[in-house]
Amino acid sequence: MRIAMIGTRGVPARYGGFETAVEEIGARLVEAGHEVRVYCRSGGERMREYRGMRLVHLPAVRHKVLETLSHTALSVGHLLGRRTDVALVFNAANSPLLPLVRAARIPVATHVDGLEWKRAKWNGTGRRYYLVAERLAVRWSDEIIADARGIQDYYRERYKTASVMIPYGAPVQEAVDEEVLRAAGYEPGRYHLVVARFEPENHVDLIVEGYTRSAATYPLVVVGSAPYAAEYTRGIERLAEADPRVTLTGGIWDQRLLDALYAGAATYLHGHSVGGTNPSLLRAMGAGAPVVAYDVNFNREVLGETGEFFADAASLAKAVEDAEADPARGRARGDAARERARTEYTWDDVAARYEALCRDLLAKR
Repeated sequence: MRIAMIGTRGVPARYGGFETAVEEIGARLVEAGHEVRVYCRSGGERMREYRGMRLVHLPAVRHKVLETLSHTALSVGHLLGRRTDVALVFNAANSPLLPLVRAARIPVATHVDGLEWKRAKWNGTGRRYYLVAERLAVRWSDEIIADARGIQDYYRERYKTASVMIPYGAPVQEAVDEEVLRAAGYEPGRYHLVVARFEPENHVDLIVEGYTRSAATYPLVVVGSAPYAAEYTRGIERLAEADPRVTLTGGIWDQRLLDALYAGAATYLHGHSVGGTNPSLLRAMGAGAPVVAYDVNFNREVLGETGEFFADAASLAKAVEDAEADPARGRARGDAARERARTEYTWDDVAARYEALCRDLLAKR
């Protein structure tokens, strides 16, 4: 089967959940005997093949509104001239291009992601566009892919449509690489960790504010940045500058160090609120980090009984203080989270479900 994966920055995965999903799913589909083509945004190394996937590099308009759609438009143009059995489109924002794929008689499934229209980075026009794009994805996709039950419920209630629920997978770490941590200046088990893009719906500012109100003695390490949120980022920087316990590292692209940071954290503080199954949360669970998450249905769905939750600065402050007072309880929660990730969120299972979906799409054609 010839499968095209469209709508992301491409692989190797260096940015977010979509890219990680494309890499992990695509590589396994290749191992299962399928031909996989991944459309990548130009920039950096232009490999023709990666983990068996064939890569096509195309440009994009570097603008937060136009970047995704401009690249996908070129990708669809390229796709129409090649023999393809099934197309997997990521991001509902790309749905205006779906009629072109359908006109070429290529079955298409759209991974709609989270509730993008709720993100604060979009103004009124951007939010209206995403709401329209959701409706178009429902109308013009052969199947809708949701990565969480909460997203499934949203599409069922709002659009009266069914979807296929396929979550992300979680990498599992059995131990902390203490050598890497200490070389970077971190003491295993004696810091709190945030890994997130600096966007309001990820509540990094709330986490930092809550931490600064606490009597915590372990430092707070905040990994991340944002290309289109200068004012919001500056607010976080002001909070951090007022408290020497807070360190803003910016983005960390050394995957070995990032893995060690997840595995060695006293707590992983997760503020995401509008996505579905969040890859960073799964990564923390797979590393055995005790998770304290923002209290929304998506995070409760993923964490189950292994999580603790906060809703405001005061409850965040209490959570980090409690974690330092009883580290054994935190380690037990982390072990339970790792086991949940190992059994409920495996990439092999995720890829098998995508393969079954592609076979169903091809059969229906």
